[in-house]
Amino acid sequence: MSKDRLDIPDYNSLFSEHRFVEQRLNKRQFEAPCSEQETAEALAYSQSAEYMEKNFNRKAVVINPHKACQPLGSIMAALGFEKTLPFVHGSQGCNSYFRSHLSRHFKEPTPAVSSSMTEDAAVFGGMSNLIDGLENSIALYKPEMVAICTTCMAEVIGDDLSSFIGNARNKGVISEDFPVAFCNTPSFVGSHITGYDAMMKGILSYLYERSGLEAAPGSGEETGEKLNVMLGFEPYTGNFAEIRKILEAFDTKYTLLGDHSGNYDSPATGEYEYYYGGTRLADVPLAANALGTLSLQKYTLKKTQDYIAEAWKQQITALSTPLGITGTDKLLEAISELTGLPLPASLLEERGRVVDALTDSHPYIHGKRVALVGDPDLLIGLIGFCLEVGMEPVHIVCSNGDVDFNEVKFKEEAEALLASSPYGSEASLYIGNDLWHMRSLLLNDPVDLAIGSSHLKFAAKDANVPLIRVGFPIFDRHHMHRYPILGYQGALNLLSLIVNTVLDELDRNNSGFNYDLVR
Repeated sequence: MSKDRLDIPDYNSLFSEHRFVEQRLNKRQFEAPCSEQETAEALAYSQSAEYMEKNFNRKAVVINPHKACQPLGSIMAALGFEKTLPFVHGSQGCNSYFRSHLSRHFKEPTPAVSSSMTEDAAVFGGMSNLIDGLENSIALYKPEMVAICTTCMAEVIGDDLSSFIGNARNKGVISEDFPVAFCNTPSFVGSHITGYDAMMKGILSYLYERSGLEAAPGSGEETGEKLNVMLGFEPYTGNFAEIRKILEAFDTKYTLLGDHSGNYDSPATGEYEYYYGGTRLADVPLAANALGTLSLQKYTLKKTQDYIAEAWKQQITALSTPLGITGTDKLLEAISELTGLPLPASLLEERGRVVDALTDSHPYIHGKRVALVGDPDLLIGLIGFCLEVGMEPVHIVCSNGDVDFNEVKFKEEAEALLASSPYGSEASLYIGNDLWHMRSLLLNDPVDLAIGSSHLKFAAKDANVPLIRVGFPIFDRHHMHRYPILGYQGALNLLSLIVNTVLDELDRNNSGFNYDLVR
């Protein structure tokens, strides 16, 4: 190693140096801080049952909700289609938030532009911003389709996207045949899954209706075996690879509607491109001829599913994220029913291997009390996985859980699932609550494990509960999105993540005589 190597400390050691410690102490005289005793008393009170009661009675403020706003989801949906440029009709700041949020999770750049609305656009409307933005974006980035969504500002002032796009065509900024899909995504209602659904429906309906084709369900592109599959707001690029593996084991033709895995798992070749992979635009109208559509996020994709059923007259099989043995069994049964094909022997063999792995690890995870946080479809999958391996869900928070599918609310399905097993008997489900509520729950009714996104780490740390990172976003760990969590392989990955966290805790908290070599 070179003697000239620079010794660059990380921020943990850097800010522990005396000069920075002294700087922080000197700043306190200008901050009117509470005394250490007052701080300790306030912290202790925030951990009490009395404070928990006040916490759950608050109405006027939300603290760290486990959701993002609609346009973020719409950007992910747009990036699921080939050479499509997401266009946010709103401020640059909003677009920066969406791009950074997605990029920090996937560790990949997120190509998206905005109409750069400022104060004058808020008063006079954003039409000129949108028209100029379309002209510049198409010239600079050369997309084959632009997909426009809105932010709070555009929605509050009532900007009419359809009219604005028509005016852009009239002015010759975009040609008559250039595709521009759009959807309305007001950030002050719904969440990222609502925005994903709005854009997915917007793109599918736009491309189908402009094609002039008539849906002929079951005719397929070439044969009647063709199947549509939608993964929804999917934070795991590995899940796309896993569903492909499963479909190819069935030897069926299929179309993934909304495949953003290429954009969020692109190779480093020395040359950056704006667009990678995605569902071919020409395949969308032809998808109306498939045997049926399989949706793997039924609560997320509600409007899209309704559109396909009504406009394409297709059979829809809608599941929540298929996690664990039972969830994957339902997935394979659904594919078999839609296609008429038998269950592949290779997948049945894989199932047996995962059952064997679950048996090996069962003694360490059975009876573990867990707290869960996530989106509705993910939570249905996680609850099912916990129950089948003997873990006990105790606290379940779903900030964006006020949703339904076929008039059955998520809360009703989740509670019925919990009631179906003795391991769900202690569970309480909190709809619309946030992670500050979860902190009180963890402190006053402790659990063994917390399962959720990186945002849960602060409450878990305060309660000294190990966090298993599952869902979106995962900012503080690398490459977890590359591993599937659905399917039998996904069940094995989830099992490994959970049981090895339990074993790490056994080693970390050993009493001296149980620091075992073999577990």
